[in-house]
Amino acid sequence: MAKENQNGPGGVTDAAALVADLDVGARNPTGWQGRLIAAVALIWAFGQVLNASPLPALVAGWTGQNWIYITSDVQRVLHLAFGLTLATLAYPMFRSAPRDRLPWYDWLLLAAGLYATLYLLWNQDAISGRPGLWTRGDVVASAIGLSAVLLATYRALGLPMVIVAGIFVLYVFFGDSGFFPDAMQWKGASFAKAMGHFWMQSEGVFGIALGVSASMVFLFVLFGSLLDKAGAGNYFIKLAFALMGHLKGGPAKASVVASAATGLISGSSIANTVTTGTFTIPLMKRVGFPAEKAGAVEVASSTNGQLTPPVMGAAAFLMVEYVGISYLEVVKHAFLPAVISYIALVYIVHLEAAKMGLEGLPRSGPARSLAQRLARFMLGVAVFCALCLIIYYGLGWLKPLLGAWSLPGMAALFLVAYLGLVRWAAQTPDLEVDDPNAPFIELPEAGPVARTGAYFALPVIVLIWNLMIERLSPGLAAFWATLAMIFIMLTQHPLKAMFRDGTPTHWSRGWGEFIDGMIAGSRNMIGIAVATGTAGIIVGTVSLTGAHQVIGEFIEVISGGNLLLMLIFVALFSLVLGMGLPTTATYIVITSLMAPVIVTVGAQSGLIVPLIAVHMFVFYFGIIADDTPPVGLAAFAAAAISKGDPIRTGVIGFSYDIRTAILPFLFIFNTELLLIDVGPLKAVFVFIVALIAMLLFAAATQRWFITRSRIWESVALLLIAFTLFRPGFWLDMVEDPYVHVEPARLVEMADEAPDDAQLRVRLEGEDFSTGQIKATTVALDLGSRSDGDGAARLQTNAGIAFRTEEDGRVYVDNLDFGGDLQEQGIDFDWEVITVEEEADRMPKEVFYIPALLLLGLIIWLQTGRARQGAAAMA
Repeated sequence: MAKENQNGPGGVTDAAALVADLDVGARNPTGWQGRLIAAVALIWAFGQVLNASPLPALVAGWTGQNWIYITSDVQRVLHLAFGLTLATLAYPMFRSAPRDRLPWYDWLLLAAGLYATLYLLWNQDAISGRPGLWTRGDVVASAIGLSAVLLATYRALGLPMVIVAGIFVLYVFFGDSGFFPDAMQWKGASFAKAMGHFWMQSEGVFGIALGVSASMVFLFVLFGSLLDKAGAGNYFIKLAFALMGHLKGGPAKASVVASAATGLISGSSIANTVTTGTFTIPLMKRVGFPAEKAGAVEVASSTNGQLTPPVMGAAAFLMVEYVGISYLEVVKHAFLPAVISYIALVYIVHLEAAKMGLEGLPRSGPARSLAQRLARFMLGVAVFCALCLIIYYGLGWLKPLLGAWSLPGMAALFLVAYLGLVRWAAQTPDLEVDDPNAPFIELPEAGPVARTGAYFALPVIVLIWNLMIERLSPGLAAFWATLAMIFIMLTQHPLKAMFRDGTPTHWSRGWGEFIDGMIAGSRNMIGIAVATGTAGIIVGTVSLTGAHQVIGEFIEVISGGNLLLMLIFVALFSLVLGMGLPTTATYIVITSLMAPVIVTVGAQSGLIVPLIAVHMFVFYFGIIADDTPPVGLAAFAAAAISKGDPIRTGVIGFSYDIRTAILPFLFIFNTELLLIDVGPLKAVFVFIVALIAMLLFAAATQRWFITRSRIWESVALLLIAFTLFRPGFWLDMVEDPYVHVEPARLVEMADEAPDDAQLRVRLEGEDFSTGQIKATTVALDLGSRSDGDGAARLQTNAGIAFRTEEDGRVYVDNLDFGGDLQEQGIDFDWEVITVEEEADRMPKEVFYIPALLLLGLIIWLQTGRARQGAAAMA
């Protein structure tokens, strides 16, 4: 214990230094240079909040002047300008560079970055008037700007992402050289054309990724930083320990729950690791976890924090633009996998503790019987579910009731709830930030801990309400949630003092936390801003050269057109690329290159894969890559605290996370897991079945269920898990899923179909890019029956028209130019092979019965062995 206490503070310091190096910048100069960094960060944060607010639109409406309103293009330029400035100020260029001041060369690089970005604003009208006709000044500014972005990326994120971007840039200039295989060659571009494409228009650096970072991601990151500085991070950790710390392997389970809660307000796996790991890792070691396993549990828990709504990783916001759905839809699709992943991690930790014979931490208060513990647990679940229902249906009912007074009415309700919860919190002492190396005595009571910070849920409720009930844009929803959080930060300490002593004091403490939170929010955004700018170089290369088609065809060839094999290649590609790239960059690169190919290959094999499923697949593996050895940065942060080996920590953490990696494969083949076309009751059923399957899969891979599993039992558990996850696989082997209808009835079936139905059609034709004949399956949207007859519904909603020849054969007669079908490769004169109508089959859930019977047999056998083992030990 003494040795642990000696090493602990150094470990925490090392981890904090690693977070500074990777997340917020390691340079903290004193004097006027330090004040300059703080001022730039504050101006950036205040500017982003102002631009996200309704104030510019209100001022424009009142005065008729648009001077305060910033367009999307200008916002992107300013966003990158601030990102480049802070990257230069906060991140040293070299390891030997000074941390307490700025060297002379950084001032030159700072000026270069500002010149290249502000050049676009000074010459905005002239540049828009000469698209593609770039002047020498344009080319010089573009070259300087691209160099500044790559240098800032090197500072903030390291060399790997710069190397990846550099390879793509080299491909732009030397794509016609013999170095590349014939299939990958293209004609190449001139220096002026490439520079203009990357910097002077919205196809490159200032593309969708940077736009999403500026309009949405910043506000969510700032919201999370303010919550953390207000004390919510410490509150979540203490609450998780109070609830879970007494269980078998309790600190490890508390680590998973605390990381999930911290994931609500943080999209960074490294910061999440240090925030929660500082407290959880020493306590895990204290109950018997080896250093590497203690760090690995924290790593696996923290990396999944990017999946946790409502503040997800930055890549989740990019899905809004890339897939063309609302952020609320992204949250809905991510919710079930996030919950299942975390419950599975809790279970994996439980199995590890059971194998090592570990117990939990001592708990304060009187001992409770099993019945009392179950009753309290069920009460907690009931209260949580009731709160969720009240928030969703209660607030949803209030909105139409309040009508035009919805916003002031909800503000009043927020104020009343806040005052009540703060008064309740004032009855107990504030939570202190514990020293992780101090002697541990006992766990606190969950009730008093929950009381101290219950009001931290209010800004999250504001965010959810604005997204789900008001249906505001993510940026505006985050603005109102941030405003609520600022109000709480400034008033929580004075109000508590007033309720306790009658005098509102400690105003300066709230202001200090507010300023610190704004600065931390901006510094947390540096890496995301420059990463999305650099990712724009990669996306710009793809749009300029058509590299996605070449690489996609290459992957398709080596996979032999097999969808499962292609998914495995994409998963491996994501893991390897994600070793050195942040999740956002990995997501952008992989989806740009592979998402359309996966959809196409799936359609060719008769499986219609929703685009969101493909994007979630890539997002998930990009997250797992954060702890992929040997480069997993979260593992190094955890090892710095645990004093374990970082490589072993990463390997073990990866082994925990990879046990949940079956989920993204199932996104593709069973889209019910993403709550696609699933009602509320079916969603509950899908969740229960998927959760059981995930836990059985974890037990099988751990080779421990109730007791140590025999080999055939582990294989049987895998089979049961697969059956629960995808019962349709067995049903498809027994009965065909579709009845094939002759093509001549296509328009007639479209005419008879109900509202919002889809028609599955198998087509075949020539791929003009390759000259080969290929077949694919598409789902044609039919919309409302009020749109007209079958032909009109197909033309209006699916953008396609057919003609029937005298011999009864049906061909594509017309297509909407640039529509979804044309993007899928469908072209004129493609022939309809068949129309697929869902067959009337028995329910696929029938296959749950033999699976559950087999599970019952394994439970019976293992329970008997466990009793025999317990009796032998007694």
